[in-house]
Amino acid sequence: MRMTKIYEGAYQWIMFGRDVHKPEKIIDTNQYMVRTANRCLLIDPGGIELFAPMLAAVLHHAPVEEITDLFASHQDPDIISSLGLWDQALPNAKLHAATLWEGFLRHFGCETIEYVPIPDHGGVINLGTTELQIVPAHYLHASANFHIYDPHAKILMSGDVGAALEAPGTPVFVDNFDMHVEKMRFFHQRWMPSNQAKRAWIDRVRKLDIDILAPQHGRMFKGDDVKRFLDWFEALQVGIAV
Repeated sequence: MRMTKIYEGAYQWIMFGRDVHKPEKIIDTNQYMVRTANRCLLIDPGGIELFAPMLAAVLHHAPVEEITDLFASHQDPDIISSLGLWDQALPNAKLHAATLWEGFLRHFGCETIEYVPIPDHGGVINLGTTELQIVPAHYLHASANFHIYDPHAKILMSGDVGAALEAPGTPVFVDNFDMHVEKMRFFHQRWMPSNQAKRAWIDRVRKLDIDILAPQHGRMFKGDDVKRFLDWFEALQVGIAV
């Protein structure tokens, strides 16, 4: 599994993905870790098929006892179906996820990890030396959906917003926005059900200072490509299957 450091200061952001050894019919996913001096947050830690390579990759950066928190943006299996295995590996950790999804996520296994319910309006995750904001993104695409914003690193982990389904060997950052658009179009038109929800999210996110927009699939956006994406997404009509 490829590891890419996307921010380094008093703490680190690391992206894990582009796993060339994953089963062919499983979509490629991006997992993220925020690593402070003595704590780690795993963001959308992935499906059950990725647990072993993900754990091995994470242990290059932190011992098990310092993996203290997990975050699930929503309930999809590619996000968090590995929960039952993390539950065995991290008995003292906390899972931050929507209040709405608790009864559903526990089907994956959540006996020892503490479930920390996130209310609809969002909240914060305090890692001691840094505090991350939980940003509402409901109906993009799940009915209870959240993103993570780091105001210091200026990173927005945007879940399925900004996603593109690509082969594991592709670059981690968008290098030609105009060409990348066609890799995103159908995903956003079909997976995102609500233009009203889309506009509400864009209005909220435009107020944030973002250097890197980091989706859960495909390439990340940085610099001017963040605004290009927001402008493109704002103009796109979604919910095409209705």
